[in-house]
Amino acid sequence: MKILSCITALGAVLALSSSAGYAAPSAMAKACAKDIKSVCADVKPGGGALKDCVKSHFSDLSADCQVAIVRAAAVGRACKADVKQFCADVKPRKGAVATCIQSHAAEVSDGCKDAMAKAEAGSK
Repeated sequence: MKILSCITALGAVLALSSSAGYAAPSAMAKACAKDIKSVCADVKPGGGALKDCVKSHFSDLSADCQVAIVRAAAVGRACKADVKQFCADVKPRKGAVATCIQSHAAEVSDGCKDAMAKAEAGSK
């Protein structure tokens, strides 16, 4: 369970720091849990340490994990303005931003809708 918390924290860190992570955090958690456990096992979330570890070991991650991170980043870029508009007051914890933006799916920009649809289709 600790690794799932780490993955969720990674999603939140990515959402804050590089406009990524609005795609389903569970997809990233599933794709990256083993990788992060093996590559960044000794890293405690907080202060950007986990994000830094993942960045520095990106090439060591499995292809599935790399793809999940890239998809999350793409959604983050496409939905950045929408998140500011609809979810500015949401604290980025445990998928809260992703939940918020998904609850506004009918209202977000076409670019954000497209990116979320592509990320969802790719995670199946």
